[in-house]
Amino acid sequence: MTPERTEERPDLAPLIDHALLDPHRGVEAVHRCCDEARHFGFAGVCLASRWLPVARERLPLDGPVKLIGVVAFPFGAVPTAIKRAEAEWAAAAGADELDVVPDFGALADGDGGAVLDDLAAITDLGLPVKVILEAGRLDPEALALLVEISIDAGARHLKTGSGFGPPVTADQVTQLVALARGRAAVKAAGGIADLDQALALVAAGAGRLGTSRGVALMQALRAHA
Repeated sequence: MTPERTEERPDLAPLIDHALLDPHRGVEAVHRCCDEARHFGFAGVCLASRWLPVARERLPLDGPVKLIGVVAFPFGAVPTAIKRAEAEWAAAAGADELDVVPDFGALADGDGGAVLDDLAAITDLGLPVKVILEAGRLDPEALALLVEISIDAGARHLKTGSGFGPPVTADQVTQLVALARGRAAVKAAGGIADLDQALALVAAGAGRLGTSRGVALMQALRAHA
């Protein structure tokens, strides 16, 4: 149940990764996304590699809003060398963090070593990495294996999904928190529709919220003040 009193509601702003991943949006939308993140004090701005240099000019270096680049988004179905090259490019363009899609094909084939090597090629760069798990599409055994591989590879966060799968649920967050056992944080992302859902995800243990609706969430939160 959503808390009735405002003082019991968490401050969502420092938890939000303000996402702009619609490929049909241009530079003005990127500028607006960055400005909104600075205005509300969001944790980060999450963008396709294409827009990282533009956003880096808009966001102060070493500022409170982190610049997050996605790698092999949204499907992860590219060779490791290409993922590594994109990650290196993102780092050179000023990314502070990387959200990476793993090799789901190798996971489906039971080749955990290939999945590990694929992720390690990215974490080896030294930037904080979130692995996009697509938790809503994996069976429990495959999800548990991917969590272990992600943590072994050095992931800092386990991200529920890309937004191209089923909407995130509080149960998914609870499941990932249990699987992580304190070794990695959880980022909830994909179809966060309203304030009640966002608060439920945080209550379930999400330390970050990836959403394109950050402004609407903050407006709803302030409306209850």
